[in-house]
Amino acid sequence: MTDTMKDTFWDRLDDITAGMLSTPTAPPRPMAHVAKRKDDMLWFITAKGTDIEEAAQGGAQGHYTLASSHGQLYAAVEGTLSLVNDPDKLDEIWSPMAAAWFEDGRHDDKVCLVGFKPTKAEVWETDGTAKTLFEMARANMTEDTPDLGKHGHLTF
Repeated sequence: MTDTMKDTFWDRLDDITAGMLSTPTAPPRPMAHVAKRKDDMLWFITAKGTDIEEAAQGGAQGHYTLASSHGQLYAAVEGTLSLVNDPDKLDEIWSPMAAAWFEDGRHDDKVCLVGFKPTKAEVWETDGTAKTLFEMARANMTEDTPDLGKHGHLTF
């Protein structure tokens, strides 16, 4: 089940645009990710001089929280941040959303690429809103608890 859940985790990340990233020195903040399973990484674009960039320079531990009903995934992910100097990877993940944050776009001197390598995660997979509503209604009419999907712990 863990391999299936891990596959589902990576697949569903593509349908989620952002989560909350934090480090021991950076409080939780909304960050857009690009998930690349082939890299076993989540990628973030931030600006030089931010506390996320500074934490990544030191290889800090990070925590990324995802809560998405439309993506049918809730997760608390732990991992290691790193500052990555890879222009090809930056080109690969660059987007109009990232460009909106930088005056000179992709070639702005402040652009900074951060990798987040997950080490473990607690994950809840749901079956969608319709199934959730059905299960909640069923639970209220019976003495059963709702079956809202799968829950598990992943190690990467």
